[in-house]
Amino acid sequence: MKKIYVLFLLSAHTIFAQDYSVEKSTFSFQTGLFGFWLNNESRLSDKFTLKTEIGLDVFTQKSNDNENESVDFDALVPVITFEPRWYYNLEKRGTAGKNIHKNGANFVALTISYHPDWFVITGVENAYLNHQVAVVPKWGIKRNIGKSDFTYELGAGLGYNFMLNKKHSFDDSGEVWLDLHARIGYIFKSSRKK
Repeated sequence: MKKIYVLFLLSAHTIFAQDYSVEKSTFSFQTGLFGFWLNNESRLSDKFTLKTEIGLDVFTQKSNDNENESVDFDALVPVITFEPRWYYNLEKRGTAGKNIHKNGANFVALTISYHPDWFVITGVENAYLNHQVAVVPKWGIKRNIGKSDFTYELGAGLGYNFMLNKKHSFDDSGEVWLDLHARIGYIFKSSRKK
């Protein structure tokens, strides 16, 4: 009789246990004050994902005008980003009854963004962008808006932006890089299957 009771408890635990792991894969569109992006977030393990993204960032850059003076301007520039994420409080939020679907939790990430010099969208003549790579450790939150497929993200980090020369090797110039983001997104495809 004890064996039957133990088997019943084990099977009940398996049936009623919650899955506090990240989604297998999500595809989404995000927009914010500083651009818009298409991204995919894929599971690496129960709490780790890799977010890959392509989009356009709002960027402040310098250009030379007709008198060879440097002029600051705002532009949209292409960006490719790879961001491993650790969602560290999924289980805590899930056991508290909070919505964790579509990875709705706090995260720590290492953001690696590449801004190529493919094109610059601006009204300034002779605008250009140097190749650059930013590496930023970041903390953030991702939440669902109700039970919909809409989400929002907030994040902040401090890292370094490396300038690349025309041969794509690191230049001597670079700068400390503050990464702040506030985005609203729509997840148009997600999968929880293991």
